[in-house]
Amino acid sequence: MSAQAPLPPNATIGIVGGGQLGRMSALAAARLGYRCHILTPEEDSPAAQVSAAATIGDYEDPTILRAFADAVDVITFEFENISAAGLELLAALKPVRPGPHVLRISQDRMAEKSFLNAEAGVATAPFALIETLDDLRAAAARLGLPAILKTTRLGYDGKGQARLAAAEDLAPAFAALAPKSLILEGFVDFAREISVIVARGGDGAVSAFDAVENRHRDHILDLTLAPAPIAPETAAAAAAIALRVADALDLVGLLAVEMFEDRDGRVLVNEIAPRPHNSGHWTIDACPASQFEMHIRAVAGLPLPPAARHSDAVMKNLVGPEEAALWPQIVATPGLIPHLYGKKEARPGRKMGHVTRLFAKGGLPGEYGIAQALGPLAAAVRTPRRCRGGN
Repeated sequence: MSAQAPLPPNATIGIVGGGQLGRMSALAAARLGYRCHILTPEEDSPAAQVSAAATIGDYEDPTILRAFADAVDVITFEFENISAAGLELLAALKPVRPGPHVLRISQDRMAEKSFLNAEAGVATAPFALIETLDDLRAAAARLGLPAILKTTRLGYDGKGQARLAAAEDLAPAFAALAPKSLILEGFVDFAREISVIVARGGDGAVSAFDAVENRHRDHILDLTLAPAPIAPETAAAAAAIALRVADALDLVGLLAVEMFEDRDGRVLVNEIAPRPHNSGHWTIDACPASQFEMHIRAVAGLPLPPAARHSDAVMKNLVGPEEAALWPQIVATPGLIPHLYGKKEARPGRKMGHVTRLFAKGGLPGEYGIAQALGPLAAAVRTPRRCRGGN
């Protein structure tokens, strides 16, 4: 594979999507001497607030897409709930990294799981495609209950899914979930959830960050511990899986691979996200080159430095109005590194920002110490329950 020519300084990177991931990507791009141009239907989006330009329009409007492509040198995206057909139109006009084929795989849970098993050769939880209620009954009998029923498309942060604990849950869940098709995923008896973020350049060079532990609350990522408190061989296995998936995708850009470590120490892939990821926000403060810089470097054709960390870290999301209201206390607390996303309205379940706390390498504290280190957020930190479950 030949290397792509690096983008020169002052070139413009187009980002499809206007959320916080685009915002932090644009800030990293500016540090490297690039301008960013955002495509989003939203006025005054978090990404547009810090970018050189923004096109406000629909992700599927050919006129909007052509005008956007004309204004940029290379294109990437910051979340998956965009139009794959629109991205393919853009790819006919300008380089798109990662490519539309990667987006199509990550947008559909059946396509994703099938790819991971058959093409990447990595293990996942057992799963089955559900088109009818009879399909669901047969799959539940085969995979067992409890299980998780999900839409194959458009779900995130716990949306578009239902936990099935008993046979009487099947019909109501099937009726409630839309759009069809659905996927039934068997539960994994896991010890913890982990993720690895890997950058891959157009020349095939790769750089992977340390595996981290992720803790969720109400299906939304709440806390990330970097590095994950896992055995070295488990961390190595997780990194190897992430690299294998990135290579199988022929990825150019950034990939987050979310995984379960089960009770026997096996690592199973849960899902993938081909863009910067919430579980990598700690890298902004704990690494010489953050996940966002790595993403921009890969998209722009720049060399990838080692994904090294100089510190251990805990990242805490600020979710909803209650935690957003703690902002005055957070910025007044020594040791907390605050990041706010510029969103006007704090709604329940909405990610408003995050806070990072750094520790000397090898100095990540225990459960009580983690909570206390987060100062005004200490009461919001929950000790994880190690139990049978899924996400």
